[in-house]
Amino acid sequence: MSTVHVAFSPDPAYVRTVRLVASAVAHRAGISDEVLDEVRLAIGEACTRAVALHRRHGLADLISVAMSDGGRFTVRVTDRGPAESAGKEPGETTSDIMAQVAAESGRPAMDEDVLTAGVGLALLTGLVSDLAVSAASDGIGTEIRMSWPINRRPAR
Repeated sequence: MSTVHVAFSPDPAYVRTVRLVASAVAHRAGISDEVLDEVRLAIGEACTRAVALHRRHGLADLISVAMSDGGRFTVRVTDRGPAESAGKEPGETTSDIMAQVAAESGRPAMDEDVLTAGVGLALLTGLVSDLAVSAASDGIGTEIRMSWPINRRPAR
């Protein structure tokens, strides 16, 4: 089983980068092209949620993303926000965060940014059939765990 770890500052500008890395890792792991957009959207939203949570609570701690390709492609997004916030939406919406990114970077929203605007934790429940939100393993923060089936490609 291969695992890729990414840790990033709670800055909305890094969410798109994590989404791109996750897409490449998911594709390499064997996620079908039909499911890849769902994976990209779900990972982007989980990361955006973590960024908003950190911003709301004034946390500078890194957000952790771990992707592994065992029997399923599994992604864990871990924030350092208060555990009681695990099931609640942060105060800022994805749209607010993406508007701030556009203002700070001077660039208009990209198609993928627009795709995630307005999506929340509730949609993750409908988007990902294997989803769990729980306290982080070390007791500090929350973890969103998502997984998808892998379609192994024959070796060439």
